[in-house]
Amino acid sequence: MSRRGGRVRLAISVVLALGTLLAGAGGAVAATGKGVRYTSRTTLTTGVDYRTFGYAGAHGIARGHLLTVDLRRRDLSVDLLYPGSVAARGTVSRLADAAHAVGGINADFFHMSETQHPGVPVTGAPVGPAVTHGRQLKAAVPASQRFGPSLPPGTSTENVLGVGFDRKARIDRLHLTGTVRAGLSTVPLRGFNQYALPQNGVGAYTADWGTASRRRAVCGSDVRRADPCGKDTYEVTVRNGRVTRVSTTPGRGTIPPGTVVLLGREDGARALRALVPGRPVVVQSRLLPVSHHAGFRFAVGGYPILRDRVPLAGLENGTAATRTAAGVGNGGQTLYLMALDGNAESGAGLTVRELAGLMYALGTDSAVNLDGGGSSTLVTRSPGAPRVTVRNHPAGGVERAVANGIGVFTTRR
Repeated sequence: MSRRGGRVRLAISVVLALGTLLAGAGGAVAATGKGVRYTSRTTLTTGVDYRTFGYAGAHGIARGHLLTVDLRRRDLSVDLLYPGSVAARGTVSRLADAAHAVGGINADFFHMSETQHPGVPVTGAPVGPAVTHGRQLKAAVPASQRFGPSLPPGTSTENVLGVGFDRKARIDRLHLTGTVRAGLSTVPLRGFNQYALPQNGVGAYTADWGTASRRRAVCGSDVRRADPCGKDTYEVTVRNGRVTRVSTTPGRGTIPPGTVVLLGREDGARALRALVPGRPVVVQSRLLPVSHHAGFRFAVGGYPILRDRVPLAGLENGTAATRTAAGVGNGGQTLYLMALDGNAESGAGLTVRELAGLMYALGTDSAVNLDGGGSSTLVTRSPGAPRVTVRNHPAGGVERAVANGIGVFTTRR
């Protein structure tokens, strides 16, 4: 090697080392890779980094915030942030503080408005499945009843991003399987703690649902969310394996532990009418990964936009907006959580197709789109800080109460 070549390589090494030092100290970093220009980096705890960046989209430079989590570390974990029940809401900062998370983002789309069915209460419940600490909280609503951008071909409301018991992150589908058995009669279970049931279906509601009205579950159809509410409904309360109460209308209020409320519409309602008070009933439900992998310790709904480093076909590419996304890299050993700044900070947003390109540029192999717009929120907790700080600028200037989020946790003190 020539003396001149050695000096050049030495200079490059010094520049790279200086950039690393600045990044570790939280200083500005002028690094560019695959269209992403990182502007700062801070280590929240060993294995969890927070970065800011710029990314050029068709509508200008989108400013974003990124958490990367090294799932190989045994002192780190990822789990669901939620208000303690499925049908409830809270801001990401409040949920993260209550759970003592070191960072987090908002997650699934949710039932936040009900203009199409006047008088029917909003539940605040999320669209997709949810699992926390290995406990299955809810299943997915029918595709026709979801909120959010149109689903890409080949995806469904059952899609989730999660972390398995093997500590690896992946994108999968969680399909509900279950039955209601009374004597020789068996009725398939078509819903589990969800704000909308398929037509002619029966759904089960447990203490995890919360106190919200179940009226919305019988509204809409398998074709249109705005279709009228079903008039033929029936509800059965099962306590310790026996029917204790029946009703012709969906109820509300606390569901005690050990109690399951069965709600049917159309054919499902007619099947439930055979369940009279005192009759023994066995209700079974389970969310099964379609991939046949081991179960999830944590999972949350989100629809895929990137698979094997290739954007999915049919992604929306006309409307730029504030976005939230999560991705998986390094064979499932690295989790990426990303939120863009809202319009109050930057007029530039991304289309869903551009979002897929961004997640690829950030290093993910597969990624999902999460709730955006006014819901997009990313928080971090500085070492030793008593509370988290909202790092992006939510659209509208204030945090929106959301159904759930993704939290990052450490056992380090």
